[in-house]
Amino acid sequence: SAKMMENKVFLSFTFYSTILILKMYVVAIITGQVRLRKKAFANPEDALRNGGLQFCREDPDVERCRRAHRNDMENIFPFLFLGAVYSLLDPSPTVARIHFLIFCVGRIIHTIAYLLCLRAPTRSVAYSVAQLPCFSMALQILLATTPYW
Repeated sequence: SAKMMENKVFLSFTFYSTILILKMYVVAIITGQVRLRKKAFANPEDALRNGGLQFCREDPDVERCRRAHRNDMENIFPFLFLGAVYSLLDPSPTVARIHFLIFCVGRIIHTIAYLLCLRAPTRSVAYSVAQLPCFSMALQILLATTPYW
């Protein structure tokens, strides 16, 4: 709608959210590729199609991909809510963009660190940095809504 297109903050939020959702799809695709390469399937029918029931099993590399994906769900889904509501608070477009950018870059680095087994504490630092804009947005939402509790 025209109204939505006027909201620069919401458009910025939509851009970064879409990048993050695409990143999650990439992790899902990588997980599937690793399953095929390592012959480690979650479901008997997939194992049977790819060599036999013995391939219905866990694999450390597949589990690493799954943990990266689960961590995304635990962090990107809350961001989608916080960022959308924060966008409605009429924040400064520049400040808002910085919030979204820091979260997005932090999550991308987190995924790269996870999937490439980068040396600690790379992954946890990326995780922590990405949490900061979320805490900031949550605090601003609470401050804006306390009069209505």
